[in-house]
Amino acid sequence: MTSTNDPNYSPLRDVAQSPAATARYLADVQRVLLDIGKNLETLAHETRVHLRDTHVEGDRWYQAQLRARPVEKALADVLKNLNSLTAGLEKSAYKRRAHDEKVVNVARERKTKELEKERKKHPQIPAAPNYPPQQGGQQNPGPAYSAPASIYDLGQRRESA
Repeated sequence: MTSTNDPNYSPLRDVAQSPAATARYLADVQRVLLDIGKNLETLAHETRVHLRDTHVEGDRWYQAQLRARPVEKALADVLKNLNSLTAGLEKSAYKRRAHDEKVVNVARERKTKELEKERKKHPQIPAAPNYPPQQGGQQNPGPAYSAPASIYDLGQRRESA
């Protein structure tokens, strides 16, 4: 944590260091913006109704609507930008959490790669199996290899192809 006596202290520094705190902060900001958005939608609707009802003497029926269009479009653009802003806040909170997970995974992957590299440089030689010493030149009957046989014993266990 940082000290409040620090001249460069920023309360958002602590928020930025934690993905959970960042998500909470962005959710609060998003909640406020959505409330503002509701008010702007109401304002846009009421403005539309008022402007379209404002007729000047000698107007045709559509001229009030034509005069209202630029104002309606400006308010609609503000609402569209507000909606994209709230979507961007949600996306940035997700990416902040993904960044921390990626940092943890990168450290783990580097450690496993290092262990793999060490294993390749210094491979473990498997220990030779300990066979009990055999007496004379006798062989154990069976399909498994047990001990080196002399060339004279090959004829006894030879299988034809």
